[in-house]
Amino acid sequence: MAATTTIEVPHLGGIKAGYALSGGVYDPAKPTCVLINSMCTTVSLYRDQFADEALTSAVNLLAVEPLGHGATSCPTEHFTYWDSAIMALQVMDRLGIQQAFALGTSQGGWIVTRMALLAPERIRGLVLLGTSMDYESADSRTKGCWDPKTLLAPFYDMWSGVPGQPTPDFVVDDVWCGMVATLGFGAAGTPDMVAFWTSALKDIYKGDEGRKKLKMALACLLDRDGLCRRVRDVVCPVYWLQGTDDAPFGTTVPAEQIKLFTSSKEATLTIVPGGNHYLNATNPKEVKETLLQLVNKYK
Repeated sequence: MAATTTIEVPHLGGIKAGYALSGGVYDPAKPTCVLINSMCTTVSLYRDQFADEALTSAVNLLAVEPLGHGATSCPTEHFTYWDSAIMALQVMDRLGIQQAFALGTSQGGWIVTRMALLAPERIRGLVLLGTSMDYESADSRTKGCWDPKTLLAPFYDMWSGVPGQPTPDFVVDDVWCGMVATLGFGAAGTPDMVAFWTSALKDIYKGDEGRKKLKMALACLLDRDGLCRRVRDVVCPVYWLQGTDDAPFGTTVPAEQIKLFTSSKEATLTIVPGGNHYLNATNPKEVKETLLQLVNKYK
């Protein structure tokens, strides 16, 4: 479900950021990796990573729920992925973490890359999972990426409501919950997995506040800016994993975009056979090996 712990940071007038920290306490003797979850998921997306003793014994795992997600709340209705990146850096500040590696799944990849651009001296390396550095441009769509504006814009219109008319009975519908699971887990999704995330989404996105939160999470996705011109300024190493069965982004665009990280100490793309969109959930072994390889090399 959503994070059970929140911490207040100053951005946007005072955000309460939902987070989970392995072991419950920051251990300064170990390197740290910040984990940012995908669209409409929570820190629970990283259950496999938090349950892996070999991983948590080597690295502090700090999962942070972006704006519009989980237990994170904000006094302003409007925000962007840049705001979520600033918020995550401020969570690090509040916990006394000066530097960290950062791993992002899908939209989390866009957020952790922004963290590396905003604070290059603090992000030691990136692990990008099932993502793209572009917005869903016409060029991307010709190379196998999805078209979320056509697919998802009707949901935004439906969730916008009527100004001045609260929606206390709102609950996110089963169609949306099913898409989150289907697009993310693909063939690796199980009935239990779908049931878990359906329950989580209905618990988080309910009532008038839940509707607004969900609407703006989707607005961030539909209206985001691409990073293709900016990633040449990322200086830390980048390890990118993309599944062969990644439905939203495929494998053609990542193969082109990894070459744009021209200032990175190292930038590699690994194609994961049979891997789906949420690789940390469908291929945790490969993700753990990649993260530990990055941390051990650059800590």
